[in-house]
Amino acid sequence: MEQYKEDFIHFMVDCGVLRFGDFVAKSGRKTPFFINAGNYQTGAQLNALGTYYAKAIRANFGTDFEVLFGPAYKGIPLSVATAMALDREYGAEVRYSSNRKEIKDHGDAGILLGSKMGDGDRVILIEDVTTAGTSIIETVPLLKAQGNVSILGLIISVDRMEKGQNTNMGALKMIEERFGFRTASIVTMADVIEVLYNKEYKGKVIIDDELKQRIDAYYDEFGAR
Repeated sequence: MEQYKEDFIHFMVDCGVLRFGDFVAKSGRKTPFFINAGNYQTGAQLNALGTYYAKAIRANFGTDFEVLFGPAYKGIPLSVATAMALDREYGAEVRYSSNRKEIKDHGDAGILLGSKMGDGDRVILIEDVTTAGTSIIETVPLLKAQGNVSILGLIISVDRMEKGQNTNMGALKMIEERFGFRTASIVTMADVIEVLYNKEYKGKVIIDDELKQRIDAYYDEFGAR
């Protein structure tokens, strides 16, 4: 495993973004782990987060594209932080763009916030996590309406590796099959388990045998096939 992936997992733990316990996901499933990207709150955290995304984008897609698009609302700070990191780390001049929930009819009018898009623009989508792919399903036609735009791929932070509500496929696989572009994540939950299971971090074992059994039981029921 690349070092940046292991570092990112520890970073999520430190920020309180990756948590273990008893949670109920938006889907209604009872889950032993939870990922809350809203806990990235400081400038230092966003600076580091953008760097991890930039590393994963370069590893999976390269840096030869024009626009990094983050669907509102969580995608807005992700696209900004990552565009800055791509410039800082790799000298890649990438424009950021996001959508508004309501179309603005004055001043900087329109549906887009940040860069406008048009014919020939190549776009990478950026999100925190995706379970059902709902925001991507809404985003693709919005981007296609801007002109002859090519969507090269989607990058998320963590692939939860669980099936959708009405399919045995995982969300990323479902998006690939529906839209025909590649998807990737900084890490997967399999990576998380590999890094944290029965290994001490800052004086504590985060995933012990009891928690590992609960995670395994969750994937027996809800894991993507």
